[in-house]
Amino acid sequence: MQGKLSEIDIRSILQLIELGQRTGELFVESHGSSIAGVSGDFGAGSASRNRKALAQPSQSWFVFFLNGQIIYAGSSSSNLSRLRDHLRRYRVHKAVDQTNASTIATHNAPEYGYLWTLLENSVLTPAQGRAVIQSMVYETLFDLLSLHQGSFVFELGSALSPQLTTLEIAPMMARTMKQVQEWKQFHPHIQSPDQCPAIADANHLRETVSEATFKILERWADGKTSLRQMARYLNRDILTVARAVYPHIRDGSVQLLNSPADGEAIAQKREMQLYQDRVPRIVCIDDGLTVRQSVEDILNRHGYEVTAISNPLKALSLVFQLKPDLILCDITMPELDGYELCAMLRRSTAFRGTPIVMLTGKDGFIDRVTARMVGATDYLTKPFGEGELLMLVERYVGIGDLNRPKPEKLLAEALEDELEIGR
Repeated sequence: MQGKLSEIDIRSILQLIELGQRTGELFVESHGSSIAGVSGDFGAGSASRNRKALAQPSQSWFVFFLNGQIIYAGSSSSNLSRLRDHLRRYRVHKAVDQTNASTIATHNAPEYGYLWTLLENSVLTPAQGRAVIQSMVYETLFDLLSLHQGSFVFELGSALSPQLTTLEIAPMMARTMKQVQEWKQFHPHIQSPDQCPAIADANHLRETVSEATFKILERWADGKTSLRQMARYLNRDILTVARAVYPHIRDGSVQLLNSPADGEAIAQKREMQLYQDRVPRIVCIDDGLTVRQSVEDILNRHGYEVTAISNPLKALSLVFQLKPDLILCDITMPELDGYELCAMLRRSTAFRGTPIVMLTGKDGFIDRVTARMVGATDYLTKPFGEGELLMLVERYVGIGDLNRPKPEKLLAEALEDELEIGR
């Protein structure tokens, strides 16, 4: 079962899964804002204009079912910030960074795998684990039931294993639908759960709230913590937090700042920009000569070090020597396809955190679902233009700099000669 949300809404999809007592995975992808002309070639200066025109990127989610009940639901992003946020209530959030990632078996649900590892190590109790999963499912349902544009695919299959809990769809959906409807009353003052409140007039705020409430707002309304994160930290639903903050936003004592959708990716990008002496290194693995030449030309001109490889088997050897900051990988290749290559790299600790972007066909929705399942970070649809490529690269490795020295370029050239890359 697959289609567009303009034809059937999330509520109806969930009801069908529940009524049919289905076991499998639902993948949903929102439609981000499109940019005119990105599929063609760009003239001088147009890449910069189109990067500025980008609004909200698309997002995607997975929901796992067993006999018509929900086991787990979350974003298809591989970062663990949401899990850390929920674990703060039990003061064990730092344990995530001390967990051995080699024990994680679920490529398409990393935070679920980490949660199970914490349970096995007795860092969390089963009751605490079930509470965290329930909060995550409610949070995901809130996002999904708020969607109006997007695509979905439901695939029958074996259940996500092991299962800690199963949750009935109907009561959760009824509660969440009510929250989605009530959320609309906060517009236009509050537009997104990812906005960050910041105290604008402390004196006025102190006069209108209790001392206890003021201390809570003083701690969390710092312009860096989103409404969604506050809900996680305080173990409250998003509507309760928004309802508490709304009067103070309306009277001006608290203001809302827009926050990036992926805080970890932005933080990594800023950290990388601190190292001005190192040119961001990118590897492009594609058996198509036109794609390789295009990627090399665009990225070299914008201050990146790029190595294009035609043979995926040789690429496995090269990437361990080059240690790239970003890997672009085609899906359809001889000898070893992009799915297999991505899965093999993800099994190595050296590439667990490296962004891997799959290059998909024009109508590759199923390709994108499979790419997420093997651990891909993102995807780029072919044919793509200069603006699209640069926006994606800047998102993960920062802006290139033509004036910076490139001492490591010689290494890539030597390896190219040794392995006869692209010939």
